[in-house]
Amino acid sequence: MKNKFMLKAMAVLLSSSLLFSSCIGSFNLTKKLHSWNSSINEDKWVNELIFVALCAVQVYSIALFIDGVILNSVEFWTGDNPVDTAQTKQIRTENGLFTITTDAQGHKIQKEGSDEIVAFRFDAQENNWSLEVMGQSTPLVQFVGENQAKVYLADGSTLTVGTDQAGVLALKRAIAGRMYFCSRH
Repeated sequence: MKNKFMLKAMAVLLSSSLLFSSCIGSFNLTKKLHSWNSSINEDKWVNELIFVALCAVQVYSIALFIDGVILNSVEFWTGDNPVDTAQTKQIRTENGLFTITTDAQGHKIQKEGSDEIVAFRFDAQENNWSLEVMGQSTPLVQFVGENQAKVYLADGSTLTVGTDQAGVLALKRAIAGRMYFCSRH
């Protein structure tokens, strides 16, 4: 009786997952689990041991199942995956330590000891990238259709170019004509 109920429940769950999603999805929960597992220790053998232990107790299987049946269906219908995919990295340069946070809207960069945050943001409604510094937003590029981009230049003008190699070359030529370099004579 118990096996029959389990079999029916599994059949209903699997068939409903086919009705509620028709995309592969991003599998953010499984990715986060893998990322966490890979960063536990610098010794790859310790990470492998923990990976095998997590597999043995079905943690990866459960995460994959939740992603495939629930979260990816939510992502399909709403456009957003409920599992945050923000990633944070720290990069040390000769100018200091910088923290870079990447999420679905773009990238934030902050220097250690500074309150100033520089953000590169993508607005899906406007289909454009902008630079945000101290509350001021400056448009950088707006995608027009599938094959063109409107680029905002430093002098306030705009240039519409193709999103192919020829467009990039045209943009480089336009920018090169507006840049000034100092040289010693």
